Amino acid sequence: MRHLSLGMVALLGLGLTTAPFASAAPPAPPEPTIAQGNNWDVRAVAGGYQVTLRLGAPAPMRSALPLLAVDGEPVGVAKQSPDQRTLTMVTTDPSVLKAKDVKLVWSGDVDQDGKKAEARGKAVGGPNDAYWLKPRLGALLKDDPAKAGKFKVETSEYNLGDEAVFLPGLGQKSEVVGKVYTPVGAKGKRPFVLFLHGRHQYCYGDATTPQEKPWPCAKGEKPVPSYRGYDGAAQALASNGYQVVSISSNAVNAYDGDAYDAGAQARAELVLHHLELWKKWSTTGGEPFGTKYVGKVDLQNVGLMGHSRGGEGVARAAIVNADRGGQFGIRAVLPLAPVDFARSTVPGVAMSVILPTCDGDVSDLQGQKFYDDTRYSVTGDAATRSTVTVLGANHNFFNTEWTPGQSEAPSNDDWGGDAKASPCGEKYAGRLKAKEQQAVGTAYLSGFFRLHLGNEKQFLPMFDGSDARAASAGRAVVRVVAQAPLASRRDVNRFDQALPEGAVSGKASSVVCAGARRQPSGRAAGFVPCLTTDGSGDAPHWDPAAFAARTPTLSATRFSWRDKTGVLHLNLPAAQRDVSKYAVLGFRTAPDPAGTPTTDLSVRVIDGKGHTVSVAVSKVSDALMRMPGPKESGLPKNLLRSVQIPLSSLKGLNLKDVRAIELRSDKVAKGTVYLSDLAFSSPGVGVSAPAVKLVRVSASDIKVKEGDKGTQNLNFVVRLNRASARPVKVYAETSGEHGATVGDVATTVVFKPGQVRRTVSVPVEANTRDSYDLKLDLVLSVPQDALLDKSFGHGEVVDDDPTPTLTVGNLTTAEKNGEAGFPLKLSAPSDKYVSVTGSLKDGTAVLKQDFVSTYEEWEPGSRTIDGSVEPGQTTGTAIVNIVDDKVKEPTETFSAVFDQVDGGEIKLPVTVTGTITDND
Repeated sequence: MRHLSLGMVALLGLGLTTAPFASAAPPAPPEPTIAQGNNWDVRAVAGGYQVTLRLGAPAPMRSALPLLAVDGEPVGVAKQSPDQRTLTMVTTDPSVLKAKDVKLVWSGDVDQDGKKAEARGKAVGGPNDAYWLKPRLGALLKDDPAKAGKFKVETSEYNLGDEAVFLPGLGQKSEVVGKVYTPVGAKGKRPFVLFLHGRHQYCYGDATTPQEKPWPCAKGEKPVPSYRGYDGAAQALASNGYQVVSISSNAVNAYDGDAYDAGAQARAELVLHHLELWKKWSTTGGEPFGTKYVGKVDLQNVGLMGHSRGGEGVARAAIVNADRGGQFGIRAVLPLAPVDFARSTVPGVAMSVILPTCDGDVSDLQGQKFYDDTRYSVTGDAATRSTVTVLGANHNFFNTEWTPGQSEAPSNDDWGGDAKASPCGEKYAGRLKAKEQQAVGTAYLSGFFRLHLGNEKQFLPMFDGSDARAASAGRAVVRVVAQAPLASRRDVNRFDQALPEGAVSGKASSVVCAGARRQPSGRAAGFVPCLTTDGSGDAPHWDPAAFAARTPTLSATRFSWRDKTGVLHLNLPAAQRDVSKYAVLGFRTAPDPAGTPTTDLSVRVIDGKGHTVSVAVSKVSDALMRMPGPKESGLPKNLLRSVQIPLSSLKGLNLKDVRAIELRSDKVAKGTVYLSDLAFSSPGVGVSAPAVKLVRVSASDIKVKEGDKGTQNLNFVVRLNRASARPVKVYAETSGEHGATVGDVATTVVFKPGQVRRTVSVPVEANTRDSYDLKLDLVLSVPQDALLDKSFGHGEVVDDDPTPTLTVGNLTTAEKNGEAGFPLKLSAPSDKYVSVTGSLKDGTAVLKQDFVSTYEEWEPGSRTIDGSVEPGQTTGTAIVNIVDDKVKEPTETFSAVFDQVDGGEIKLPVTVTGTITDND
């Protein structure tokens, strides 16, 4: 079986997976099944094997991917029914034939045995919880970004219809609906900010007229107004002179279960469509606004916020906009609690990723990878970027329409569990109340866009790693990591390569690590893992992505020491010794979760005359203090955090002649820490604009026939739109159905200067067995010095073997045998599950008196009979149960008429005879 990575999934902790099928009457007999339980079944369908799970209560509609796990192993992404009580997926994986159990699991939030649900129900704390309730706090800003400005705000809405635009990335039509926040009386063209909500329930209410398609809403239902949920930030921005629009994406939510990329491209297309409308409304005008906005909107100064799956959507929109030549001046992107299923980079534009530590939906905080992957992805990138980690915040409450007591439609706290449990129970002291969390969202959304679109530099300390606070954010504990713009940064060591020989001395060692080892039996794939995880979401830097599971994650240096003599020494080259123009010496770090909850290091700086100044990390940062929560339920989060040492504090050093930097283990006798991104820097806004000068990389689509002998290749072409003067690199891996014949490929594609075409070959093992057509993708991710254009190449391997002939024979059995089978025989083995279905007919033997269907328990009096030949076999049976009546009687006969077949050739209907000999 080809499984999804267990580092990607977690059992649903809501008690839904074991509920019996809820129905007033026993369900009708299903189509012929291969395996079944009380609330699930596996059956043969045209494309392979359909796994169906029925829940006793609706599953939540989350941004994380819903997966079905067969016998504990995730086998694929499931489609949710409109009522969210039924999940289905089709696989060609024959191992599901022997399923004993099927459960719902979620991407990015794993544990195999439901431990997450249990842990959420316990009020158990972590060793550092007391500190995090009263931690060090940054300085308060003089100006508050959430404070209402001088402009009155006018709100309005536009609704161009539920199916107003076709989205190619979705293959469906979407609504075009938005809420507009306008600063009344503001002169000239205003900076433009667009908000996009994430994946949430799209309709609510009771449908009076059921319908097959999920969108538009059925009669009796109403659309969930998720787009109205960001009023706080929108009002704050508009009152300070910014034009704001929040748009609806319910159609994408309704259909993205069928999208190859979970809807990222479709969301990007929807965002760009709204921008196209605003281009029209702000230049020539048009309904419904007439000329109201002509000359009032600056679409060369645009910011995008996306929440949840909307976060990946706005990141993709920024890239697609650049791919299309940068029609819109998208300069700032803020993914809020986002997914990052495909590991895209977002170069060229200012970016800040908000990560809530109590996110019960995207609980692996996978948006961290937007920052990790983009930092050095483009040579000369002049933009700045940051992560904003908000302790005690969940996923939903940033949106009032997803918040109980505030929302129009039903909503919930996505974390759940014991209300008093640390650190995320709703009544725990460190957990933010809904309005507190919304205040944090308002402060950081408003501050970010005012900084980068309005050049309001008084808000830079909120995003430069110094942890300055806005008064409106209240008691929230926020930790910011920032990469200063290139113009105000000098990188010393990224800590992603082996250190120079002799750099580590004393009883200490260092190693470059990447990825995580899955506990208890997971193995590292060709690298030293940074940590061991149970897969429940505690390793945001290192957990694999859903569609790019084997793309390398963050590389960092793991520095360990056994006593207080350990030293990591780095010499500065002569050209880099003058650091006098910079404000801080900074790096990212975190303690090893396998070690003590708190550790410490000294940072020692040495100048050309041998003068030294040593600063303890603990004096300037709490980065080496483990984050709150017990080591369960995806906590505590192992996040690299910021250490910033003001150069003004290095008294007596000649900052024009700094020769070396040392990390010393003189504070704690034993420990291990992760290190990344050592640099001198000064805060700065940087230069942000669509990265239109970068080359674009795309993967082709390809279809091949399987063939009868040998091995051929599914050759995906990876192309650049033009030659690059610099080397270009992109990771490529296959994702989807591989069956037994298609190889699994993960590779690095490198373009030398001048090259524009490379081939990724996926081996296909030919055979003469009839099998299913296989569909898979080649996924491109984390490009270096390029933008992703068409990042999913679609491949198909078409089976070209004849369907084997099926014959059904008569049966003769003794009454005492109890069970008998009509023999099935194939002319050749098949990779498919070959089945026949028909009905039992009375002869001298009579139903119930002499024989019964195997479906009798489902439907008393049933005459259904079915049988199968398993993949790779040439024989099988169609079973009927014989009644041993203890009455002496003559030999009797009955017949079976088969009128349906799947996977075999047979002339239908076919009638065969069953003969029962008496044994009384």
